[in-house]
Amino acid sequence: MAHLLSKSKYIRGLQCERALWLDVYQPRLARYTREQMRRFDAGRDFEYAFKSTFPAAIDLSAELKRNVDAYPDRTAALLDANPAAVLFEAGFQYDDVLVLADVVCQREDGALDIYEVKSGSTLSETYKKDAAVQHYVISHCRQVNSFSIVYANKQSDNSEYSDYSNYSDNSDNRFTIVDLTENLAAQSDTVASNIAAMKDILTHGEPATHTGQHCLEPYACPYQHYCQQGFRQMSLFR
Repeated sequence: MAHLLSKSKYIRGLQCERALWLDVYQPRLARYTREQMRRFDAGRDFEYAFKSTFPAAIDLSAELKRNVDAYPDRTAALLDANPAAVLFEAGFQYDDVLVLADVVCQREDGALDIYEVKSGSTLSETYKKDAAVQHYVISHCRQVNSFSIVYANKQSDNSEYSDYSNYSDNSDNRFTIVDLTENLAAQSDTVASNIAAMKDILTHGEPATHTGQHCLEPYACPYQHYCQQGFRQMSLFR
């Protein structure tokens, strides 16, 4: 079943409803700077470093690639077939939202331990909101035992863009792991309300949201050039 929202679109919607609408209907308009691409690369390298501590895991992205709507069924099949399954990019869908969890470890009782990996060196509010929507979706599909955010240990991360691709050892001091299960579960109603509001936004035309500080926080919006151009054009006819 095709999904409408993802965790990245959910975060986009919290930042700006117009950016959410563009992400769904006009993603080709997005423009990412070299700095943003560098951040993405650093994030992937750090995620890989943490995943390398689970050598027996099954990586769904290696099998299914970009066919993201196939992830939930394949995830369910793997979890049902193997009580001790460890999965990378496990897919879950609920309430028209699809999330791909970085690392999912299934316990003998079927409950899941989930790890969301972030390359920053602080536990930001955006990381928590990202984890909250994932917990909301996954907990409606399977029993969640724990949900933790993994981020860089400050002592081993002296640069915002450390080269994590060279990490081959398994020393845990590279990672800070924080269990937020209770906190995330308590946000379920808020997440459900946010999702409902975003789904309503997507049933209408493009919102006429003005540019402002929200274009830069918590992330620089990739649609800034489009919105700024549009409002410049509108001003010429006034």
